[in-house]
Amino acid sequence: MPVVLVLGVAGFGGSASAASLTVLMGDDAAASSEFVQQLRADQEPGGKFELVRLAPGGTDAQPQQQQTAEAAGTDTERAANAGVRTRSLRSAADAPITMAVGPAAARAAVERPGQEPLVLAMLSRLEYESLKAASPALRRSDRRVGVLLRDPAMADQLALINAVLPQKRRIGVIATSESEPLVRELQRAAQGANPAWDVRVEYAPDATSLATALRQVVPLSDALMVLPDLIGDNQAATLSVLRAGASAGLPVFGASEGLVRSGGLAAAVSTPSQLAQQARLLGQKVASASASAGTASSNNAPLVEAATPATVRVNATVARGLGLRVPEERELTERIAAPR
Repeated sequence: MPVVLVLGVAGFGGSASAASLTVLMGDDAAASSEFVQQLRADQEPGGKFELVRLAPGGTDAQPQQQQTAEAAGTDTERAANAGVRTRSLRSAADAPITMAVGPAAARAAVERPGQEPLVLAMLSRLEYESLKAASPALRRSDRRVGVLLRDPAMADQLALINAVLPQKRRIGVIATSESEPLVRELQRAAQGANPAWDVRVEYAPDATSLATALRQVVPLSDALMVLPDLIGDNQAATLSVLRAGASAGLPVFGASEGLVRSGGLAAAVSTPSQLAQQARLLGQKVASASASAGTASSNNAPLVEAATPATVRVNATVARGLGLRVPEERELTERIAAPR
C-alpha cells in the first residue's frame, strides 16, 4: 500500500491567496505517482507545490532536489521522514489543510496535534473502520476531518449490476469476519433499492478457505460480488470466486480493473487521477465547513465519501461466454453516475 502524506495549505473556494500543497510520499508506486501528478496538474496559478519524499523505512534523508516551477507557482522537492512536524512544512502565513493518502499516512496525520482540517484519502472502508477504532484522535472535536474511500459505494455497485442484469435480483457474497462493515453497507443498500435485492452472504473462516461457502451461495445466486476485503485483496481467493462463477455460469462483479482482467464481468472504478480530483474537492468542503463553523464544535464527525465511480470496465469476452448483451462501457458509466 502506498505511504503518501499530502499536506495541503490552501486558500480554497475563492480565498484571496493561492493554494499551496506539500506532498509527502514514501514510494514511487504507479498509483502514488499518478495521484501526485494529478494534484500537481490541478495546482492553482500562483500556488506552491512541495514534494517531500520519505527515505526507506521512514528515516531521515537529505534533500533530493529543489527546482523553480513555471510562472504559475513554485514547485520544490525534498526528502524527509514520516514524523516530520506539520509546522515545518508550511509558513505561519499559510492556512493549513492536511491530506493524508493511504492508511499509514492517515494514522500519522490523525495523531498529530493541531486544529487544521484533515483529509484522509484512498483508504478502504475496512482500513477506515480500523483507524476509527484505534485512533480516538480521529473523533476529537477540535478539527474537521474528511475521508475519501478508494472504492465506490455499495449502492453504486448494485446500480451497475442492475444495469447489466436488469431482471436479476439475487447477489451472492463470500465474506470473512473482518468484512462486517462492508456487509452491513451492502445490506442497507440492497434493502433501500427499488425493488430490493436478495443478498445471500456466506462467511469463510479465512480468505483461502472458500470452497464450503461457495457451495452454499452459488446455487442461490444470479451473480457473485467480490468485496474489497481480505478476499478481494487476495489473488488466489479472488480466482477461486471467479472459477466458481464460471463453472456455474454466473457473472462476477467487483470494484477493480484487476478483477475484470482476471475474468470478472464488470466493475465500477475510479483511477488515482480521478481520486486526486475528488480529494481536492473534498478538501474544499472540509475547509469551507471549518471556516464557517469554526473548529471548536461538538459536531465534527468525519465527512466520509466513497469514490465516485467515474469509469465502468467490462470484460467483453466473459460477457460473450455468458451469452449476455452488455451495454457499452460509456453507457454503463452514464447510468451509474445518474442521480438516483
